[in-house]
Amino acid sequence: MSFRSQIAGVRRYAVSSLHKRTSALGELGPVVSFTFDDFPRSAFTVGSPLIERYGARATYYVAMGLMGKANRLGEQFLSSDVHQLVERGHEAAIHGFSHLSARKSPLEAFIRDVNRGNDALRRVTRNCSSGNFAYPYGEVTLSLKGRLGPQMASCRGAWGGFNGPAVDLNLLCANSLYGGLEQAESIRRLIRENEQSKGWLIFYTHDVADHPSPFGCTPALFEFAVSMAAGRGAKIMTVADVVCNLK
Repeated sequence: MSFRSQIAGVRRYAVSSLHKRTSALGELGPVVSFTFDDFPRSAFTVGSPLIERYGARATYYVAMGLMGKANRLGEQFLSSDVHQLVERGHEAAIHGFSHLSARKSPLEAFIRDVNRGNDALRRVTRNCSSGNFAYPYGEVTLSLKGRLGPQMASCRGAWGGFNGPAVDLNLLCANSLYGGLEQAESIRRLIRENEQSKGWLIFYTHDVADHPSPFGCTPALFEFAVSMAAGRGAKIMTVADVVCNLK
């Protein structure tokens, strides 16, 4: 193991272990949440019909400064997309405004950007922002976790694993849902492990397309994951619905 890897491991342990805000999952699990970051339009136009087919809804972490733009993930969301996803029962959550990196931005500037994003999202959704947050790029510092965590209903990271029986609301574990059906076995394994532990499994992705970006998935993989979770009897819930039911 390289020295850099050792330092990263120590840092991750410290951030995971300190400034925790725990709630009990209780008997809620096994539960699975599907989340989209940023978000590309395809997450809504392609992703939402797929999860709705199973009577479930997703969480969209919205970076309001990306609205109407295009980048390597494709065309980004429009204001009308946000309206529709809320009307259809999906969750509009916070991803900051400018999609800043917590490790490259001063703490106070980062928090201002989060608040700006939340204010902008509330204006678009007519105060339907859930108060749940995801750290852009999955990057979180110990000082940010301690300052921002208590202000949010929850904060989701990008470190893999399961949540429960004690859930750290300041740093939820989440697992990438990237690629195509070649990833099916790893997804199946996560869902079964979560079933056995009766935990809370969160997936995150970005675009949903036949030829996705390196940070997205194919429609086939997304539907496989949703159908697998539903078929194994897991509750498929938004992050907001789970947080509201914690003890």
